Amino acid sequence: MKNSVKSTQNKTAVSRDSKNIVSPSTDAASELRTFFIDSLKDIYWAENALIGALPKMASNATSPALTVAILEHLAVTENQVIRLNKVFELLGEKAEGKKCEAMAGLLKEGDSILQETLPGAVRDAGIIAASQKIEHYEIASYGTLCAFAKALGENDTVKLLTKTLAEEKEADCLLNDIALNAVNLVAAE
Repeated sequence: MKNSVKSTQNKTAVSRDSKNIVSPSTDAASELRTFFIDSLKDIYWAENALIGALPKMASNATSPALTVAILEHLAVTENQVIRLNKVFELLGEKAEGKKCEAMAGLLKEGDSILQETLPGAVRDAGIIAASQKIEHYEIASYGTLCAFAKALGENDTVKLLTKTLAEEKEADCLLNDIALNAVNLVAAE
C-alpha cells in the first residue's frame, strides 16, 4: 500500500507540469464561502433555465407518465428556486444567477435530441436520457453545495439544500422507472 501511495504521489508531481497550470482570473475565489456563493449563483441560473425548458420537454413527450413526471418536476423546480431564494437570504446575499455553462450545454443537447428523433417512444427515451443527465448534474451540484454548507457551519442552509438534493434523486428514480418499465420497452420494438 505504501508503494502505491508513493507511486500516485510521483505521478501527481509529474502531472503538475507548468504548462498544465491554469492561471486564476482576477476575481477568483480565495475562500470557500465565496466559492460556495458563486456555486449557488450557478445552480440558481440552472434551475431558472430548467423552468423555461421543462414545458418544451413535456409538450414533446408522448408518454402520459413522462409528461406528468415532467410537469410535476416543473412545479418542484419552481419550489426549488423559492428555496434557493431563502438560502441566499439566510446567507445575507442577493439571489442572482450566473450562467451555468454545464446546464446550458445539457439543455442544448436536449434540444438536439428533440430534433434528431421522431415523436413517439424513441423521442420519449431521448427526453428521459437528457432529463437524467440534467438530474445527475443537479444531484452532483446539490451534493457539493451541501458539503460546502456543512463545512461552513451553515446548518439552516444545509437543511434546505438537502431537501432539494432528495427531490432531485427522487426525480431521477422516477425517470428511471418510466424508462425501464415502459418507454424503453416500447422504443425497442
